[in-house]
Amino acid sequence: MHINGENLKIEDVEKVAIKGEKVELSPESIDKIIKSRNYIEKIIQKGNVVYGVTTGFGKFCNVMISSEDTKRLQKNLIKSHSAGVGEYFPEEVVRAIMLLRTNALAKGYSGIRLSTLNTIIEMLNKGVIPLIPSQGSLGASGDLVPLAHMVLVMMGEGEAIFKGQVLPGREALKKAGIEPVVLEAKEGLALINGTQVMTAVGCLSLAGAIKLSKAADICGALSFEALNGIIDAFDERIQLVRPYKGQIATAKNMRKLVEGSELITRQGEKRVQDAYVLRCIPQVHGAVKDAILHIKNILEIEINSATDNPLIFSDEEKVISGGNFHGEPVAINMDYLTIAVSELANIAERRIERLINPYLNEGLPAFLTKNGGLNSGLMICQYTAASLVSENKTLSFPASVDSIPSSANQEDHVSMGTIAARKAFKVVENTAYVLAIELLCAVQALDFRREKNTFLRLGKGTNVAYNLVRELVPKIEEDRVLSNDIKTLVEIIKSGELIKRVEEAVGGIE
Repeated sequence: MHINGENLKIEDVEKVAIKGEKVELSPESIDKIIKSRNYIEKIIQKGNVVYGVTTGFGKFCNVMISSEDTKRLQKNLIKSHSAGVGEYFPEEVVRAIMLLRTNALAKGYSGIRLSTLNTIIEMLNKGVIPLIPSQGSLGASGDLVPLAHMVLVMMGEGEAIFKGQVLPGREALKKAGIEPVVLEAKEGLALINGTQVMTAVGCLSLAGAIKLSKAADICGALSFEALNGIIDAFDERIQLVRPYKGQIATAKNMRKLVEGSELITRQGEKRVQDAYVLRCIPQVHGAVKDAILHIKNILEIEINSATDNPLIFSDEEKVISGGNFHGEPVAINMDYLTIAVSELANIAERRIERLINPYLNEGLPAFLTKNGGLNSGLMICQYTAASLVSENKTLSFPASVDSIPSSANQEDHVSMGTIAARKAFKVVENTAYVLAIELLCAVQALDFRREKNTFLRLGKGTNVAYNLVRELVPKIEEDRVLSNDIKTLVEIIKSGELIKRVEEAVGGIE
């Protein structure tokens, strides 16, 4: 994959971060990087006052640094800023961080040497993955703390994973055949002053959310069938008089998924209206789709932006200090993603309750089990779903509304964007489990519907989903450990296998 700082997509981030696709700089980017660095060298020779090049950092921006101390300044910057704590980011997140930092620097506005940038690319392509603590970033001035831990390994310090082993940074580089970097003027700042950690976590969270949005329609359609849902609520005419794209797309998906089913009903056949968790699937799932579309647009701007400070405009021979490192656009939208995905879990958990509750499930056995009392069936699965939904609610308090000044009040408003992104990442994970539980319950409910008629026809898409689940997880005849069943089903949701199989049957869903 060619990296040029201009046209990276969320799908590209997935390819590199999860599938391990190799990257290289485009020829145009190489020219821009060299030109930008040449101008930095010119500034140093002249002794001009430029933040981060000939001065200290943050509140020390007025402290002049001699040309003899520029290398030491950059090294000290990385060491002092490596103050992260907490669990390490997963490997796929670190790969995404390295990719996004490369893409931002490839724009040619940061004054980094080509050889230094190539070191990140070599590490990424050869599988040297720095251990980066997940806590410590304020989201302005960029993701200073976690990115510093990435740069430590580039310098031959810190720790990294290489071929499954945790090694000292220098040893990991040596085994991969990569020379450590000795940072020159401006390079330390160029490497750590940006939003790439929050944005990397955000991109992978969004990629997961896109899958969950489609999977939620599939799971919802299975529950809809099992509860003899009224198809009239998905009539296109209803959607067109409130023409949100997500609502229209979800209703279309639902019609496709249950097409041909003998279990769905029409208005007035069994009841006049369904409960909201069935009737309002287009409105709720659709709102999440609209949120995802908006957030995708924001993140694809961010991942192709220069977020360093100062920025080098070598064509005009200008160095301008600004605030592109501030993570507010990402922070607000990560909070938005957290809230949106939480709603997928919220409504799914209520469908789970409706499936297992004998007072609500249209004649199905209590907790979807035979010999209730002796067997608890799927009773406790709803507890797990409720627990996850409740956790999502606590995680949905926005991080972006908080700010604590830093650097002696020089950096007096910060985004907390990395906290927002980390919360979104967790909510996506929790919601995948809730949907897996709905899948387990809905297919079990359909088994009871088909007891009297094995040939009872399911929908065009739901039949495929049903068969895939039953390939992997047998019907629950009596109580058994369900944790492994849930893990099996969450994997087909997160991997996209459920979506792929269903889309092949119905000609795609939106």
